[in-house]
Amino acid sequence: MEQLLIKLTKVKMSFSDTQVLDVPDLSVYQSDRIGIVGRNGSGKSTLLKLLGGVIEPDTGQVLRHGEFGYFSQTDAPVTEEADGALLSRFHVPAGAPHLLSGGEQTRLKLASLFSEYREGLLIDEPTTHLDRDGTAFLADELRWYYGTLVLVSHDRWLLDELVTKIWEVDDGMVKEYAGYYSDYEQHKQAERKRQAEEHEQYVKTRNRLLASAEDKMKKAEKIAGPGKQISKKETKATANRMFMTKSKGTSQKAAHQAAKAIEHRAEKLEKVDAPEQEKKLRFPLSSALTIHNKFPVMGDRLTLRAGDRVLLENTAFQFPLGRTIAITGPNGSGKSTLLKAILNGDEGIVLSPKTVFGVYEQLAYRFEKDETVLEYMRTRTDADESMIRRVLHMMHLSGNDLNKSVLELSGGEAARLVLCRLFMGQYNVLVLDEPTNFLDMPCMEALEQFIEAYEGTILLVSHDQALLNRTADCIYEIENQTLSRRK
Repeated sequence: MEQLLIKLTKVKMSFSDTQVLDVPDLSVYQSDRIGIVGRNGSGKSTLLKLLGGVIEPDTGQVLRHGEFGYFSQTDAPVTEEADGALLSRFHVPAGAPHLLSGGEQTRLKLASLFSEYREGLLIDEPTTHLDRDGTAFLADELRWYYGTLVLVSHDRWLLDELVTKIWEVDDGMVKEYAGYYSDYEQHKQAERKRQAEEHEQYVKTRNRLLASAEDKMKKAEKIAGPGKQISKKETKATANRMFMTKSKGTSQKAAHQAAKAIEHRAEKLEKVDAPEQEKKLRFPLSSALTIHNKFPVMGDRLTLRAGDRVLLENTAFQFPLGRTIAITGPNGSGKSTLLKAILNGDEGIVLSPKTVFGVYEQLAYRFEKDETVLEYMRTRTDADESMIRRVLHMMHLSGNDLNKSVLELSGGEAARLVLCRLFMGQYNVLVLDEPTNFLDMPCMEALEQFIEAYEGTILLVSHDQALLNRTADCIYEIENQTLSRRK
C-alpha cells in the first residue's frame, strides 16, 4: 500500500456559526491524483487549505507527512522564487509582478511552484486566467509530475486529463469516487437513475398500503352499518341479539386496528425523494425575431487592429444561422476585439438587418434599478413565471434569492442572473465572452443545457475546453492574422 501523506480525522470547520466541513475520515496517499469538485461555497478551497496546513480545523486532527507545495489565486507572485528556465517555458515576461496581467501572474506563480520539487502539490483553480495554450502547457507539466496531486478546478477537461479520483464536497461532507471526472459524471447519472427508481418504488408501495388501509376502514364502516331508529318490536328482540352485536363490534374494532397498522407501516417507510426533474428545456424565438438569412453574421475583407498591431487582415467568414460558433485563440489574439467589431457593425462586418444581439461580457453587468431578482426577470422576458423560476433554479437562484435585490447580488450571482436573462430575452444572436468564469460545475452543466436549448445563434468565446467540445457546432481559430474554421 502507498505511504500515507495526509490524514484527516473527525475534522469540523465552521465560519460565522455555519458548518462548512464535517469530515469523519479522509486520507491522501503517495501518488494520489485527486480532483476536488463541488458547488461554489461548498468548502473546496477550505478543504485544500486544511490539507496544506494553511488553516487548522475547529475540531479534529490533521496529520501531515512530507512537504507540499500550495498554489492559490489569491497569493501574490514572487519572481525571486521562480527558476529562470521555467519562467521562459511559461512565457512570463520580465518586469515587476504587479505590472503583469492576470494570466501572466498566474504563470509566474505556477513557475514558482514547479521550481522546487515537493512530494505533493495542492493547487486551487490554476486555470482562471490561463488561455487554452496556457492550460494545455500546465496539463503537460502536471502529467510528468510524479508526486501527489490534489487539484481544485472547474475545468472538466483538465480534471479528466490529470486526476484518477474525485472528492465531491456537498453539504459539508466529502464523498469519494474512483476514476476520471468523466467516470464521476457517469456515477452521478447512475445515482440519479437509481434514486428515480427507488422513489418510484417508494411511491408505489406507499400508495398500495394507503389504499389497503382505506379499504379496511370502508369494511369497518360496513360492519357498523348506518344508524337508524329502533322500533318497539325490535327493542324486545334486542336481548336475543346481544351476542350478535358484540361479535359485530369485535369485527369492526379488528378492521379499524388492521387499517391503523397498515397506515403505520406506510408512515414508517423510508422516504425517497425524487431526483430533480430533467424535463427538456427550450428557448424558442418569437416569429418577430426570426432571421431568414442563412448567415446572419459575416466578415468581408475584415481587418482588425489593436494600436499598431494587426490582429486580423483581409479576413472573410460566414457564421451559420442557429449554430453555436466558438471563437478560439491565445490571449491577445483578438477574440474579444472581433466580438466588439461584430457588435458595432464595423467596416468589413455584414449583419442580417433583423439581428438583435444579447451580450454577456466579463464583469460588464451593472444594475441600476433596485428590484428583486424575480421582478428583474419578469420585466425582461415573455416567459411564464414557472419557466422563469425553473431557469433561475438551474443557475442556483431560488428560494430567498428570488426576493433579494439585484443591487445586493454577489459577482457570481449577478453573472448567473444575466445569463438567465439573455437566454430568455428578446434576442436572436447571443454573444458570450467567457461566460463560465463565475460558474461552478453544476451551473456550467446548466449553461450547456441553455446553449443546447437555444434556437438562435450563439457566438462563444471560452477557455473551457469541455464546454467547447460539448456545445460548439463550429470552431474558428484566430492564428497568424487569419480566422480559420477548425470544426
